[in-house]
Amino acid sequence: METIHKIGRRKTSVARIYLSEGKGNITINNREFDNYLTTDTLKYKVMQPLNLTDNAEAFDIKVNVFGGGITGQAEAIRLAISRALVELEAENRAILKPDGLLTRDPRMVERKKFGQKKARKKFQFSKR
Repeated sequence: METIHKIGRRKTSVARIYLSEGKGNITINNREFDNYLTTDTLKYKVMQPLNLTDNAEAFDIKVNVFGGGITGQAEAIRLAISRALVELEAENRAILKPDGLLTRDPRMVERKKFGQKKARKKFQFSKR
């Protein structure tokens, strides 16, 4: 099996993963998986597609991720892993799709508009 390269995005985070056969080692930005993601929730999010398809110990994954915060990065990694597993085996699509793991979350931060305080908040209106 050759290395599979996939990209996942969430908010402003972009994750590039390289999936190859191995023993279940995950490296994120040249750091160990447990050192990069500190909370159990984030670790669960990244491992979710691997656990659902029973591939937690089957592949080595090297991740380059940048932009955004730690949660957005974890969800970007999750999307990239899901896409790689579907390319590897088509039956994985039926397992991952019902949990929404193949959907790119389009929600982004709305930009600030001129003449306003924030994206939607306005300056205080004075009638007189």
